[in-house]
Amino acid sequence: MTYVRAAALSELEEDTPKRVELDGVPVSLVRTEGEVFAINDICSHANVSLSEGEVENCHIECWLHGSSFDLRTGKPDSLPATQPVPVYPVKIEGDDVLVSVTQES
Repeated sequence: MTYVRAAALSELEEDTPKRVELDGVPVSLVRTEGEVFAINDICSHANVSLSEGEVENCHIECWLHGSSFDLRTGKPDSLPATQPVPVYPVKIEGDDVLVSVTQES
């Protein structure tokens, strides 16, 4: 896996998603419950940004129709979404948040 710098850890507010684009992939970074998560920023139900939604209990809610996705797995736990969204590995090095959006074989 190749990791790229996504943001500074100090830039991430608790429970406030931050949208970034990494290698052309829209990603929502979320700092919550002592961890940082990276999830694809596009809702699997509608083509809207998840980073505009709210975070609670390690889930991010789509602001348009209310589907909620687990930040750890990307799986939806409420309708209307039925398909998961991709989640990406995160590493913290000093104040740098590194994310891998590519899979190497």
